[in-house]
Amino acid sequence: MSTLTVESTRFGTFEIAADAVIEFPAGLIGLGGGRYALVSADAEGAFHWLHSVEDPSLALPVTNPWLFFGDFVVDLSDADTDRVGADQPDVWVTVRTGSEAEDFSANLRAPILIANGRGHQVINEAPHAPVRAPLFSEASVGRAA
Repeated sequence: MSTLTVESTRFGTFEIAADAVIEFPAGLIGLGGGRYALVSADAEGAFHWLHSVEDPSLALPVTNPWLFFGDFVVDLSDADTDRVGADQPDVWVTVRTGSEAEDFSANLRAPILIANGRGHQVINEAPHAPVRAPLFSEASVGRAA
Protein backbone atom coordinates (compact mmCIF):
# COMPACT_ATOMS: atom_id res chain seq x y z
CA MET A 1 0.00 0.00 0.00
CA SER A 2 1.46 3.36 -0.97
CA THR A 3 1.40 6.31 1.39
CA LEU A 4 1.41 10.06 1.01
CA THR A 5 3.28 12.42 3.32
CA VAL A 6 1.21 15.44 4.34
CA GLU A 7 2.67 18.62 5.81
CA SER A 8 0.43 20.35 8.33
CA THR A 9 0.82 23.52 10.36
CA ARG A 10 -1.68 22.02 12.81
CA PHE A 11 -0.46 18.41 13.11
CA GLY A 12 3.11 18.45 11.84
CA THR A 13 4.11 15.91 9.21
CA PHE A 14 2.02 12.74 8.94
CA GLU A 15 1.38 9.95 6.49
CA ILE A 16 -1.90 8.71 5.07
CA ALA A 17 -2.72 5.87 2.73
CA ALA A 18 -2.71 7.16 -0.85
CA ASP A 19 -6.21 5.75 -1.34
CA ALA A 20 -7.47 7.86 1.60
CA VAL A 21 -7.14 11.04 -0.46
CA ILE A 22 -10.53 12.50 -1.34
CA GLU A 23 -10.74 14.30 -4.68
CA PHE A 24 -13.10 17.28 -4.79
CA PRO A 25 -13.62 17.92 -8.53
CA ALA A 26 -15.44 21.23 -7.85
CA GLY A 27 -13.39 22.10 -4.75
CA LEU A 28 -14.95 23.34 -1.54
CA ILE A 29 -17.02 26.52 -1.33
CA GLY A 30 -14.70 29.48 -0.80
CA LEU A 31 -11.53 27.37 -0.48
CA GLY A 32 -8.71 26.37 -2.77
CA GLY A 33 -7.36 22.98 -3.58
CA GLY A 34 -9.13 19.83 -4.55
CA ARG A 35 -7.43 17.05 -2.58
CA TYR A 36 -8.22 16.43 1.09
CA ALA A 37 -8.05 13.67 3.69
CA LEU A 38 -10.05 13.02 6.85
CA VAL A 39 -7.71 13.21 9.83
CA SER A 40 -8.51 12.40 13.44
CA ALA A 41 -6.70 11.74 16.68
CA ASP A 42 -9.66 9.57 17.71
CA ALA A 43 -11.45 7.66 14.92
CA GLU A 44 -14.43 7.13 17.24
CA GLY A 45 -14.58 10.80 18.30
CA ALA A 46 -17.27 13.24 17.22
CA PHE A 47 -14.90 15.67 15.50
CA HIS A 48 -12.45 15.15 12.66
CA TRP A 49 -10.47 17.38 10.33
CA LEU A 50 -10.86 17.61 6.57
CA HIS A 51 -7.24 18.47 5.82
CA SER A 52 -5.89 19.68 2.50
CA VAL A 53 -3.05 17.52 1.21
CA GLU A 54 -1.90 20.50 -0.87
CA ASP A 55 -2.01 23.38 1.64
CA PRO A 56 -0.36 22.75 5.04
CA SER A 57 -2.47 25.44 6.74
CA LEU A 58 -5.91 24.38 5.45
CA ALA A 59 -7.90 22.06 7.72
CA LEU A 60 -11.62 22.26 8.49
CA PRO A 61 -13.23 20.74 11.57
CA VAL A 62 -16.08 18.43 10.52
CA THR A 63 -18.54 16.09 12.17
CA ASN A 64 -21.20 13.53 11.33
CA PRO A 65 -24.41 15.61 11.53
CA TRP A 66 -26.51 12.76 12.96
CA LEU A 67 -24.41 12.75 16.14
CA PHE A 68 -25.96 16.12 17.00
CA PHE A 69 -29.10 16.38 14.83
CA GLY A 70 -31.04 13.11 14.81
CA ASP A 71 -33.64 14.49 12.39
CA PHE A 72 -31.09 15.89 9.92
CA VAL A 73 -32.09 15.42 6.27
CA VAL A 74 -30.16 16.11 3.07
CA ASP A 75 -32.38 17.15 0.14
CA LEU A 76 -30.44 17.48 -3.10
CA SER A 77 -31.31 19.02 -6.43
CA ASP A 78 -31.40 16.60 -9.35
CA ALA A 79 -28.09 18.08 -10.58
CA ASP A 80 -26.38 17.47 -7.23
CA THR A 81 -27.83 13.97 -7.01
CA ASP A 82 -26.36 13.19 -10.45
CA ARG A 83 -23.02 14.79 -9.51
CA VAL A 84 -22.65 12.82 -6.26
CA GLY A 85 -23.82 9.63 -7.95
CA ALA A 86 -23.82 7.40 -4.84
CA ASP A 87 -26.80 5.93 -3.01
CA GLN A 88 -25.22 6.11 0.47
CA PRO A 89 -22.39 8.65 0.63
CA ASP A 90 -20.71 9.55 3.90
CA VAL A 91 -22.09 12.88 5.07
CA TRP A 92 -20.05 15.49 6.96
CA VAL A 93 -20.76 19.05 7.98
CA THR A 94 -18.23 21.76 8.74
CA VAL A 95 -18.02 23.00 12.31
CA ARG A 96 -17.55 26.57 13.42
CA THR A 97 -15.80 26.68 16.77
CA GLY A 98 -15.81 29.34 19.46
CA SER A 99 -14.37 30.11 22.85
CA GLU A 100 -17.46 28.71 24.59
CA ALA A 101 -19.26 25.44 23.86
CA GLU A 102 -22.50 27.28 23.07
CA ASP A 103 -20.63 29.12 20.26
CA PHE A 104 -20.00 25.87 18.33
CA SER A 105 -22.22 25.43 15.29
CA ALA A 106 -22.54 23.21 12.24
CA ASN A 107 -23.25 24.22 8.66
CA LEU A 108 -26.25 22.05 7.75
CA ARG A 109 -26.93 24.07 4.57
CA ALA A 110 -23.73 22.99 2.75
CA PRO A 111 -22.90 19.39 3.74
CA ILE A 112 -19.98 17.48 2.29
CA LEU A 113 -20.84 14.14 0.69
CA ILE A 114 -18.06 11.60 0.13
CA ALA A 115 -18.24 8.34 -1.82
CA ASN A 116 -15.71 6.27 -3.73
CA GLY A 117 -12.82 8.65 -3.09
CA ARG A 118 -14.71 11.69 -4.40
CA GLY A 119 -16.16 14.52 -2.36
CA HIS A 120 -18.82 17.08 -3.18
CA GLN A 121 -19.96 20.03 -1.14
CA VAL A 122 -23.61 20.51 -1.99
CA ILE A 123 -26.42 22.88 -1.12
CA ASN A 124 -28.95 21.16 1.14
CA GLU A 125 -32.42 22.11 -0.07
CA ALA A 126 -34.14 20.85 3.12
CA PRO A 127 -36.20 23.72 4.58
CA HIS A 128 -34.69 23.49 8.08
CA ALA A 129 -30.98 23.33 7.31
CA PRO A 130 -29.33 26.47 8.70
CA VAL A 131 -25.79 27.64 8.01
CA ARG A 132 -25.16 27.93 11.78
CA ALA A 133 -27.02 25.26 13.74
CA PRO A 134 -25.91 25.27 17.40
CA LEU A 135 -24.13 22.02 18.29
CA PHE A 136 -24.62 22.35 22.03
CA SER A 137 -27.67 23.80 23.70
CA GLU A 138 -27.27 25.85 26.88
CA ALA A 139 -28.99 23.02 28.78
CA SER A 140 -26.51 20.38 27.56
CA VAL A 141 -23.54 22.67 28.24
CA GLY A 142 -24.81 23.32 31.77
CA ARG A 143 -25.16 19.58 32.47
CA ALA A 144 -21.62 18.89 31.26
CA ALA A 145 -20.09 21.54 33.53
